[in-house]
Amino acid sequence: MASTHHKLIILGGGPAGLTAGLYAARSRMDHLLIEKGAEGGQVLLTDWIDNYPGFTDGISGFDLADKMAAHARRFDMNSMFGNVVSIDLSKPVKQLTLEDGASLSCDTLIICSGAHPRPLGIPGEKEFIGKGVSYCGTCDAPFYRNQHVAVVGGGNTAVQEAEHLTKFADKVTLIHRRDELRATKILQERAFDNPKIDFIWDSHVKEITGKDGVEQLQILNNEGKYSTLDVDGIFILIGVLPNNEMLPLEDLEADEGGFIPTDTETRTAVAGVMAAGDIRSKEVRQIINAAGEGATAVLAAEDYLTNLS
Repeated sequence: MASTHHKLIILGGGPAGLTAGLYAARSRMDHLLIEKGAEGGQVLLTDWIDNYPGFTDGISGFDLADKMAAHARRFDMNSMFGNVVSIDLSKPVKQLTLEDGASLSCDTLIICSGAHPRPLGIPGEKEFIGKGVSYCGTCDAPFYRNQHVAVVGGGNTAVQEAEHLTKFADKVTLIHRRDELRATKILQERAFDNPKIDFIWDSHVKEITGKDGVEQLQILNNEGKYSTLDVDGIFILIGVLPNNEMLPLEDLEADEGGFIPTDTETRTAVAGVMAAGDIRSKEVRQIINAAGEGATAVLAAEDYLTNLS
């Protein structure tokens, strides 16, 4: 029978988790990575990645995730598929319960459960993911050279990404449900001064339409009037939601958004528990820093285990 106790358990198989798995396997730690779905996480939703070092011609999200997993398995990463539904961090030995009722325990835990974009939840959104619907301007802006794109949102991320998109797109239309932005004043000033950015206020996108990709947005303003906007893509930037339903948020001192604060070495408020990747409370959520945090978390786990003995 497979062991139910490990020195280290890694929860999640996205870039942070796979990197943690690679480092744990390479150092010959007694470890287990648990992933509830497909390895790669949100990377699998990204059609093409142009900004990950080492891939000069870019790489598909699927291929990058596949290479990360294969690299970790070259060092015999120990992994399983399973859905963790609850975690008890009240004692030095951490207890995890899976959906099928099985129990696992560990001395150290790295939480890499990730996050997912907050969707609009409108017709056409799911159908056109990777075909004009994006949740990351930094990732996908270069695909919209000399085109017209829309950005939905009014916070710091939406305004910053809108400005970044103007480096590639000919025109960026920012659509916001209110009559003023929530972003900081300096970001607002830069957006208002940018001739490539225009604004549609007091409005909601109600539907995304097109044939082989995004072509039009159906927009409803707060006065009840519909309009149509022709675009080549839409960036939905209204925040992300943490995958935290299995976590004891109070013990981990989660922030108001449900993300997990850590120190610079990824250590959480609970001794022996680290958090890496998009579940961390932070500003920048990119593949490159998720991978770095996964490596850092394993080193922190090794340090914790050394001090235990």
